[in-house]
Amino acid sequence: MNEAVSSLPASPARGLVSVVESRAFSTAITAVIIINAISLGLETSPRAMASFGPWLHAIDTAALWIFTLELGLKLTAWRTRFFRDGWNLFDLAIVAIAWLPASGPLAVLRALRIMRILRLISIVPQMRTVVGALLRSLPGMGSIVAVLLLVYYVAAVMATKLFGAEFPDWFGSIGASMFSLFQIMTLESWSMGIVRPVMEVYPQAWLFFVPFIVVTSFTVLNLFIALIVNSMQTLQTRTEDTVRGEAVVAHDEREALARQIEALTAEVGALRRRLERN
Repeated sequence: MNEAVSSLPASPARGLVSVVESRAFSTAITAVIIINAISLGLETSPRAMASFGPWLHAIDTAALWIFTLELGLKLTAWRTRFFRDGWNLFDLAIVAIAWLPASGPLAVLRALRIMRILRLISIVPQMRTVVGALLRSLPGMGSIVAVLLLVYYVAAVMATKLFGAEFPDWFGSIGASMFSLFQIMTLESWSMGIVRPVMEVYPQAWLFFVPFIVVTSFTVLNLFIALIVNSMQTLQTRTEDTVRGEAVVAHDEREALARQIEALTAEVGALRRRLERN
């Protein structure tokens, strides 16, 4: 009876799961994504379109059908489990956008086809780790953004009152001041473009701009980097702990199996000896 049951073929769903979760399947989809990204990039070249336009469109259409078939296979294999993974929903949204009609008012959607290359994030584990770390750091980023906005608002009000009369283009209103301060924070032409001209009229203006740069560029922005790095380290540690736990479980299972084999071997030996005596 056991031999008859073991000889039955595996269920189609189980075999399909092994296919969609295989390394070969993932590698093939990755190759299609890269080829499709290259073809979409070549479509921006008039010379390439004049020479290979029909081929490029054919590659794009074939890639879309392959992605659709891939999602269909995953839906069939995983069923409701497909919708429990956020990365699957991300892939589904990207492919669904590609199927929307790109004509009339929706013609802008043709430019969104390049978003298909973002599916690499869901396939490559290292990229998924980076994005996961970014998402995990969002709650902490909210607090940092709140502090940064508070600093910006205070500095914008001060700059408008101090320099708005003489430099209305840069500091004539709170909005203009915040934009100018953002340029200063990014250190884009901050000295010769804004601060030095202001200092020609207000020689002590450096007492305002230098602390602002120190607080925003060298302190608050570095907090973003520290938060992301810490999130990535935490995620990597959890991944290593999970892998280590799985290895320990696998080792224990192997030891238990080895003990069972030894016990079974001893029983077989004892049975053989009894048969030989009889």
